[in-house]
Amino acid sequence: MRSSNPVFSRRGFSRDNGYAGFNAQQPQAGGPAVGTDPYATGNPYAGGAANPYATNPYAPQDTQLGAPQQARGNVMTIDDVVSRTAMTLGTVVVTAVLSWLLLPVDPANLTKSYGIAIGAALVALVLSLVQSFKRKPSPALILSYAAFEGVFLGVISAAVSTYIADGVVTQAVLGTMAVFAGVLVAYKMGWIRVNRRFYGFVMAAAMGFMLLMVVNLLFSVFGGGDGLGFRSGGLGILFGVIGIILGACFLALDFKQVEDGVTYGAPREEAWLAAFGLTMTLVWIYLEMLRLLSILQGDD
Repeated sequence: MRSSNPVFSRRGFSRDNGYAGFNAQQPQAGGPAVGTDPYATGNPYAGGAANPYATNPYAPQDTQLGAPQQARGNVMTIDDVVSRTAMTLGTVVVTAVLSWLLLPVDPANLTKSYGIAIGAALVALVLSLVQSFKRKPSPALILSYAAFEGVFLGVISAAVSTYIADGVVTQAVLGTMAVFAGVLVAYKMGWIRVNRRFYGFVMAAAMGFMLLMVVNLLFSVFGGGDGLGFRSGGLGILFGVIGIILGACFLALDFKQVEDGVTYGAPREEAWLAAFGLTMTLVWIYLEMLRLLSILQGDD
């Protein structure tokens, strides 16, 4: 599964071989016949799709989901994804903590701190764009993105905790972890079915959400205040909840991406793409959680 939008990008692994996920391929000679997959219901590879990683010499040759597969070298595993994600998220956390400690948000330095945060956010955006359009994952690029994202999060979190709601950062972190755990359990239990319809709905909803946020930003810049009111009050709470739900949906897409990559034998280096996607999603959820909790506590 893949989107060209880096904010919502859930790239399929091994782009040289086409989409891994929601772009079903035509059966190849010698491949399983159409309709023979017992997992066809709700499976985006239904219809006898060929293994999207067939050109990987280490990939399993049996394309049937659930079929016994011989473990071979240079293929992505869950351990690879966990370790790369830990490195990427760890970089975000470390740089966020350092930014909180080293970039004071007191009134005398507030403008400077905000300027650094905005600059870091722009650099992180550019790096994410570059990675999103690269054909192969770049660990250095992904970790650099994580570092600049951490600077942005550290300054913003410190400002919110200092001037809006003390203790809200801890609550937002715990809330993000709860969403991650909840979606993981729901996905593993089969309560969330990631298929073409789910993917299309999530992408349409996310694009609509971002469009409304951009319009609100333009109104706030040229009209002052909170624009259309999507970032405060009752509407702010509603859109905060919607943002968190969208983040949860993207987590499900991330889990599907990882599952397909492991099942079909994606190259090991593609674990970095999984880490990149998971990090972007968790940052999204954290920011929406932070904003929602700030509004709720600010209204008390």
